[in-house]
Amino acid sequence: MDHYLKGIDEKIIKKASKIKLLITDVDGVLTDGGVIYDDNYLEYKKYNVKDGLIVKVLQRHGILVGAITGRNSPVVQKRCEELHFDFHHHGIKDKGAKLLEVLDQYNLDLNEIAYIGDDLIDLPILVQVGLAVAPKDALPYIKEEVDFVSSLNGGKGVFRETGDLILSAQGHLKKIINQLTGK
Repeated sequence: MDHYLKGIDEKIIKKASKIKLLITDVDGVLTDGGVIYDDNYLEYKKYNVKDGLIVKVLQRHGILVGAITGRNSPVVQKRCEELHFDFHHHGIKDKGAKLLEVLDQYNLDLNEIAYIGDDLIDLPILVQVGLAVAPKDALPYIKEEVDFVSSLNGGKGVFRETGDLILSAQGHLKKIINQLTGK
């Protein structure tokens, strides 16, 4: 077994090995859930660059990346565009219905989808997908419904940890590291 997977349950590794699409919520996952407004009501959010770096790596290995978020925020839309997500849907109140559209659009099965979410609005997706993930600081009743609880809080690299898990389970991460280190 890849040493990057040490301590992770074999069932989770098996689920991660089947993933073809990683979808994330934004607030509370890619961010810490905080929103800052200035005097002109401009919105600010803080993102972790490690999350952004793994997007291209996942895509190069055939894994699609997307976001389904309940808020409609220009800042979030800009970040998703900057990272070249394969898709991003904003202002979605019925995430379960949007998931079905995405499945149809990309001709995927539920067991090929990983989703990271942290709140009630995410439950309709979390209970259906092949690999459900929550940040360490998600509410307890959310963490009870997922396969994998990240070791990290929202905004601190949860997306990255999940991407690394998927890449490791599919045999890619160790090869990537070996190529970069010349081993």
